[in-house]
Amino acid sequence: MDICSASTYLTDSLELELGTEWCKPPCFSCAFDHRGGGKHFSGESYLSSGALKRLILNLDPLPTNFEEDTVEIFGIQWVTETALVNSSRVLFHLFRQQLYNLETLLPASCDFGKISTLHCKADNIRQQCVTFLHYVKVFIVRFLTVQNTENHGPVHPYEALEAQLPSLLVDELHGLLLYIGHLSELPSINPGAFISQNQIQLFPPSWHLLHLHLDIHWLVLEILHMLGVKLKHVVYGHQFMNLAGDNLTNVSLFEEQCENLLCDLISLSLNRYDKVRPFEALTSDHCPCPCIKELWVLLIHLLDQRSKWSLSESFWNWLNKLLKTLFETSSEQRRTSVPAIQSRDPLGFSWWIITHVASLYQFDRHGTPDEMRQMESNWNFVEELLKRSINVQDGILEEQLRMYLHCCLTLCDFWEPNITIVTILWEYYSKNLNSSFSISWLPLKGLTNIKSPLSMLEMVKTCCCDKQDYNLCKSRSSYTIFLCILAKVVKKAMKNNGPHLWKQVKGRIYSKFHQKRMEELTVVGLQNFFNLFLLLAAISEVEDVASRVLDLLNFLKPALKTSPLIWKGQAAFLLMYTQKNLDIGVLAEKFSDAFQAKAREFLLSKNDEMGQRQTLWTLLSIYIDGVQEVFETSHCMHPSHEKLLSDGFSMLLPACQEPELRTVLHFLQAVLARIRNMHQQLCQELRKENVDLVVQSSLSARERHLAAVASALWRHFFSFLKGQRMSQAVPSSQLADAAADFTLLAMDMPSTAPSDLQPQPVKAMIQLFGWDDIICPQVAARYLSHFLQNRMYNTFLSGCVSFQALTIRSWIRCILQMYVKSLSLPDDLLIDINLEQTVEKEYMEQLSELTRLLFKLSEVKNIFSEAHVEYLPTPEDPKRALIQFLEAVGITYKNLQKHSDKSAMVKKSLKYLGEILKYIKPYLGKKISSAGLQLTYRMMGILVKSWAQIFATSEAQKLLFRIIDCLLLPHSVLLQEKELPAPLLTAIQKSLPLYLQGMCIAYSQSQNAYLNQLLGNVIEQYIGRFLPPSPQHVLDLGQHPVLLALRNSATLALMPFLKKCIVQVIRCRYLLYLSSVLYSFASIVCLMLYFCNPTSSARGDVEHVFMSACRLGLLVVLGSVIYFCTVFIPLYVHASFYQAVLRTVALSVKYAYGHFNDFSVYRSFTSLFTIGYYVKQEILLRILASILRRIVVRSILTSSCSLSCRILDCFLCHYFACDPAYEDLSSDSIYMGRNSLSLSCRL
Repeated sequence: MDICSASTYLTDSLELELGTEWCKPPCFSCAFDHRGGGKHFSGESYLSSGALKRLILNLDPLPTNFEEDTVEIFGIQWVTETALVNSSRVLFHLFRQQLYNLETLLPASCDFGKISTLHCKADNIRQQCVTFLHYVKVFIVRFLTVQNTENHGPVHPYEALEAQLPSLLVDELHGLLLYIGHLSELPSINPGAFISQNQIQLFPPSWHLLHLHLDIHWLVLEILHMLGVKLKHVVYGHQFMNLAGDNLTNVSLFEEQCENLLCDLISLSLNRYDKVRPFEALTSDHCPCPCIKELWVLLIHLLDQRSKWSLSESFWNWLNKLLKTLFETSSEQRRTSVPAIQSRDPLGFSWWIITHVASLYQFDRHGTPDEMRQMESNWNFVEELLKRSINVQDGILEEQLRMYLHCCLTLCDFWEPNITIVTILWEYYSKNLNSSFSISWLPLKGLTNIKSPLSMLEMVKTCCCDKQDYNLCKSRSSYTIFLCILAKVVKKAMKNNGPHLWKQVKGRIYSKFHQKRMEELTVVGLQNFFNLFLLLAAISEVEDVASRVLDLLNFLKPALKTSPLIWKGQAAFLLMYTQKNLDIGVLAEKFSDAFQAKAREFLLSKNDEMGQRQTLWTLLSIYIDGVQEVFETSHCMHPSHEKLLSDGFSMLLPACQEPELRTVLHFLQAVLARIRNMHQQLCQELRKENVDLVVQSSLSARERHLAAVASALWRHFFSFLKGQRMSQAVPSSQLADAAADFTLLAMDMPSTAPSDLQPQPVKAMIQLFGWDDIICPQVAARYLSHFLQNRMYNTFLSGCVSFQALTIRSWIRCILQMYVKSLSLPDDLLIDINLEQTVEKEYMEQLSELTRLLFKLSEVKNIFSEAHVEYLPTPEDPKRALIQFLEAVGITYKNLQKHSDKSAMVKKSLKYLGEILKYIKPYLGKKISSAGLQLTYRMMGILVKSWAQIFATSEAQKLLFRIIDCLLLPHSVLLQEKELPAPLLTAIQKSLPLYLQGMCIAYSQSQNAYLNQLLGNVIEQYIGRFLPPSPQHVLDLGQHPVLLALRNSATLALMPFLKKCIVQVIRCRYLLYLSSVLYSFASIVCLMLYFCNPTSSARGDVEHVFMSACRLGLLVVLGSVIYFCTVFIPLYVHASFYQAVLRTVALSVKYAYGHFNDFSVYRSFTSLFTIGYYVKQEILLRILASILRRIVVRSILTSSCSLSCRILDCFLCHYFACDPAYEDLSSDSIYMGRNSLSLSCRL
């Protein structure tokens, strides 16, 4: 810290002890960084250097300066103690010459090349001038001798000159002021600076000239003040007289200089005000630079200090006198001594300048802001401005009025409270309550957009804040700003003077409201009315104000008595009572009665026009929102809170539609959560040790009140929720959430639950909303998620195995019924939709959450642990998780050894499933959901396979039989002539192997004849449904579900039994009744051949069946059979069996050839020739040759030479002379074909 800054608070004696020069003389300077806000004035300033303090305390202005015998002024050495007496005129002449030299630098160009030189020259001139004026001050304090007027003796020449010095100084100072003129006459300058490479600020000459003028104006006042203090009498000037013809004195010059200086400052501020918009008035500074602001502060301190000794008027009087001239319209009204100042908006400028100048009172003598400093007020003049501002005759613009009142509000923050301004403003606004006080082009917040009772209170709280937003003019109306003024004044008055002033304000406000005035109110006026009284209630006696409001509302016109605004206002008062922890009994009873009446009307208007219902719902929603806020802000429950939960809710709920129900249920959830929270806090307080009887009694009373409110909720809301469990009218998510909250309440406060839920209300609630099969799966899933994630529930269920089993059962039901809701959609909406898209995203997320929580149950963990199966700790796919669980249950049962354990596991497993066929029944109706069918058949197939050993037991066999009958053998399947829907066939085809494998496993364990019969029936029904439509598609036989059932290695031991069943079905169903199976015989033959691999134990049965079929003459479909034999038999059968097949086919062809006349059938013999030739089957070749011989002969005899030629082309060209078996064919053909030229040629 430099010496100058450190010495700000030093005493006079300490300053004298400093051995060196104190610091250079203070001057105005804005060459400092004031952007951070921590520093307001330069260290060289008159405030920061302590110069003002020394002036007021009549101390030596520069105690360590000018102590040498000589002093250099304007480059000349002078005797310090006599220079001013001997050479005052010369010094002032030199001073004016230096001023002229500085002015000659102004026209010079201030570029970077010259600015450094110009800055140095101008700064040197300024320092010389300032040093001289400070020397004058020091000379007056130290060296000027007060002459004794009673001494009539001889006078020394020096003393004579010294006696003339005060008058001479007055003349010279006056001449100097005339020479420099007014500040407002200076050319406009740029206060900015050039920055050199050394980060030194360089200023142009115009900057130095302006600040030198500021120094001169201020130092002249200092000199005149010090002169008057030192001499204690009036000093007359000899050279000048004032404008009135009177002699010039130090007092008149001081006053003239103050007046001129204030006029100059006002003119400078006026130039800035002309560029300011009304909304930016308080954020725009009135000073072009900090030096101007410092000059304002210096004048404030100096003039107020002089007014204490009656030396002059106070600063505010000076300023008021000059501002009043702005309102003088004619030249006759203006005083000739005051410079003419004109403003286009004198009223706005007066508000603006007074507000900004008032803020300068916070700076003390050192230039440090002190918010605790007592500020001198100027209420008298402000009251006059306020009366002018609301003068209706002159016309009032809302935009301007907002700015005026914002300034007034700021002044209220600075000064002591003033009831008069409240009275003046209330006289205006009481006559204009029905006005909206809006600006057409500017949106307004707060007053015109009140959406809820809480927003009304928030607006009132904003008005009561100690610090207001600078954008108040944009965001609030003038009426709202008036409310801010009212709040601030009343709060300050009550703090300083007690309730006396408040009673005066209350009386003036109340007196304006009577029956006639209330009848004149419009909706806007009613809104202004409520905001006014809410503000009064917030800052004073809320009971008195609320009572007055209720009385006044009775005077309203009937049309306004049903206005939503009245309900909002009443709810706002109810909230205010609650926030102040007052009993709401009276207000609650009246408000609740009105709500009940409107709820009854709403119930009766269910079938009326929407306009009436919407009007009623607007009022009801206001009540609901208000009561919710009351409960959420209440610190404890009182008996009056129960009144708010009246029978109106019982009438309202049945009349609500879905959007309205959402609002009511949201209210219910909020109130339930608040009651539980308060109950938990109450329990914590009751558990504390060393609670005295008084506190314990109070806590018990609070608990009773809380229980009464909880009982009211059960009474008015729960019965409706219970009745809506199966309805689609109530949003499932909110129904589940509300039910879960009631369950939590039953756990915390079981005694409050209704009698039909006793004695175990929690279990009864879970049964109603979580375990009951009639509950919508969306509701059950969301409810159980709440149920499982609560720690108290987990503790409650930890030892209840049956509870966990029931929860698992509900989880299975929720997954199986995930597509049930899609059945309500039109059929065209389900086309080309992804399976997952048919399920709501919210429900899938809910199922995933339920699955994650359920896998944390101890019973589920034990099942996976005993099965030695790992599972994802956070399963994301509920269907995959269900598959894992079903498989784990089956493995767990398989691993059990004791019969008792297995029996218990069967019972538990059946409890998991419950009425599972009821869960999937919606998918099996007339309304078809492809996604639902696929989910159903896949999950049930996995169940049948994984739980096959469980289904083998006598307890579970019945369920297995019902599953097979319901899914695989329904009545529609048994009707052969009826085509099954494609989605159903697709679902069965994909899952049939699981059922077949599971039934085989179950039969192997139980040897149940009926199960064997069911297995045969299933194979019989579906083996033919999935055969290829034509022989050309037999490659698809590999995906036949009956074949896929044989490919699982887990059922390898059961494959012989399953194959045997399949062969028996084929034999009985397809080979014994020729007429019914001609269309599929070829596919059946190929299907049988799939079984005949070298390791097949059923190959003997298949060969036997196949041979029997051939011998029975089933080769009437000979072409298809030969095609299959030639293409597929070599791939799937043993070589020896293949040879037998070929022989049998050939014999059959020989037997049946006479029945065919169409040559296209015989083309299929080509493959048989090829096969016979390459496998060297002579018997086959001879049979085929004899057949062909007969065919050719018959063709020739019937004059079918073309046919004979085609036959020979197909066969003889490949095998002629290749085998003895064809010799007879060749000779016969030659003999028979001698009459045929074409045939002979071919032979």
